Amino acid sequence: MTTLADRPNTALIVVDVQNDVVGNALDRDAVVANIATLVARARAEDVPVVWVQHSSEELPTGTPGWEYVPELPRLDTEAIVHKEYDDSFEATTLEAELAARGVGRVVVTGAQTDACIRATLHGAFVRGYDTVLVSDAHTTEDFSDYGLPPADKVIAHTNMYWTWQAGPGREASVAPTAEVDFSSGGAPS
Repeated sequence: MTTLADRPNTALIVVDVQNDVVGNALDRDAVVANIATLVARARAEDVPVVWVQHSSEELPTGTPGWEYVPELPRLDTEAIVHKEYDDSFEATTLEAELAARGVGRVVVTGAQTDACIRATLHGAFVRGYDTVLVSDAHTTEDFSDYGLPPADKVIAHTNMYWTWQAGPGREASVAPTAEVDFSSGGAPS
């Protein structure tokens, strides 16, 4: 249903599951395990896996904190997109990577829910992609000391409001890991 012509394929996008990004994240191990399950399923079904890796002054390229968590090894054949903004599409090669693979539907996982996950979901949706947020495969840390809701509430709110996202010619949905359907154009099973 995507508005992107000639893009029938689905891709799994893994956003910023880097040591320092998820080090203090809520349910870190369970979320990383769910992402690993999705990566294995995507590979088995020949679905492209695209890795997104953030860098900033606080997260310098090449440092141990910048590296992806060891539980999620990337294959050399899988795309890596480097970014400096929350939206994984902003000033990156993500759009070109997806276009080259005929992708019009993205399954989004990673961190942090209240920043890069939300921005990437919105970035994909406004660019015409169908989007699936994997409800139990994204996380954030607790920023309640700064006046934000606790991490579990941020995650629950994001899962809730993404189910209501709507736009002409595009679909937004939320599904747990066990119900993600990678088939082209398939809704969560």
